[in-house]
Amino acid sequence: MDLKGKKVLVFGAGKSGIGAARLLINEGALPFIYDQNKNRDAAELLAKFDKGQDVQLILGELPKSLLNSLELVILSPGVPTDLPLVNQIRSLSIPIWGEVELAYVAGRGDVLGITGTNGKTTTTALLGEIMEQYNSETFVVGNIGNAYTEAALKTTDHSVVVAELSSFQLETIRTLRPKVSAILNISPDHLDRHHTMESYIEAKENIARNQTAEDTCVLNYEDAVLRKFGEKTKASVLYFSSSRKLNKGIYLENGTIIYKDNKETQICHIDELKLLGTHNYENIMAAAAIAAAYGVPIEIIRRAVIGFMGVVHRIEYVGEFHGVKYYNDSKGTNPDAAIKGIQAMRRPTYLIGGGYDKNASYSEWIDSFDGKVKKLVLLGATREAIAKEAKEKGFTDIAMTDTLEEAVGLCSHLAVPGDAVLLSPACASWGMFENYEERGDKFKELVNSL
Repeated sequence: MDLKGKKVLVFGAGKSGIGAARLLINEGALPFIYDQNKNRDAAELLAKFDKGQDVQLILGELPKSLLNSLELVILSPGVPTDLPLVNQIRSLSIPIWGEVELAYVAGRGDVLGITGTNGKTTTTALLGEIMEQYNSETFVVGNIGNAYTEAALKTTDHSVVVAELSSFQLETIRTLRPKVSAILNISPDHLDRHHTMESYIEAKENIARNQTAEDTCVLNYEDAVLRKFGEKTKASVLYFSSSRKLNKGIYLENGTIIYKDNKETQICHIDELKLLGTHNYENIMAAAAIAAAYGVPIEIIRRAVIGFMGVVHRIEYVGEFHGVKYYNDSKGTNPDAAIKGIQAMRRPTYLIGGGYDKNASYSEWIDSFDGKVKKLVLLGATREAIAKEAKEKGFTDIAMTDTLEEAVGLCSHLAVPGDAVLLSPACASWGMFENYEERGDKFKELVNSL
């Protein structure tokens, strides 16, 4: 679509919405930024644009006259696709794109796309480092925190875009076609938004929807949903596995990560890595598989993998105080992600959990304590539900706290040399914090003040 002169509604005035509006201005479109919250600070939002940039802001109710004149709507990831207003837009046959689709249409170069319930950010960050060593024109964008729309106009035919893509972002793609895609794993998450597991899986699988046999889709062989998807996708499939040797793909054998194509090539041994846990070995294998499928030499992959320090808020080592090690896993925002945090611990652990309620079950998370968790310290809206479920499963060493300060203080008082304190909430941060980053930063601040 030629965007020049088009009337475009950008639905959502957050970071991605602002990035989308800026891109539209550069493309010669006429953007209207819309947010249903009439109490947003209009002056603050408009100050994010350069002087002379033609953008209009609408807060509260959308005028019917504008709705009928729109030629395109860009939906921010945080806007549910089944809102009454979105359904009304759909009924008028107005095209609805996500900001990722807009960036892809306006951008150039190859896209390497990553999704999955857990491990996306670590895998994306590592792949970004691999690709930056291979191609200086690499852009790391998407759910990792850098708006794809901000980078799109800087891309050229020689660029590589490494994109972390959430299920929210993948709901609204139309033509996005990664050269290499990857789905790391599938487990229940965001069911408050997607409503059914089938809808959530479908959104994730959208990443490969437009791929052909000329493209590659990297999948986790140990995930039954993804093995099934591997049989029906049109893309060429490359598997990775942490549990078995593969005829082709990347696998973990006796502590060594091996890439097998026509021959076996050792990438590295896990003792050379700075990351802990099988889930991280899977993230590393996925990033290596994407890079190898794209044609990056194994030596470059090996060098980047061994040097990779990990990402903040994901089993991030904070420090050791009085013989107790502290880890920040604030990005463990659902039970499955938080299980990985516990599995990575090598010491008796004081676990801080709880937060916003996403209608999740905590049963498997509690099962994963497996003698490692000395005490469960809870806070947030889910603390009563988690405590009830834990007691039903026989885990009773539980403390209730009202704030993160109180939780950290209690753990530091009780822990003895040789123990660990892990913030891995299994819940989103909303209600107590703006996001998981703020929660993790507060944890680190509290630990470093001990």
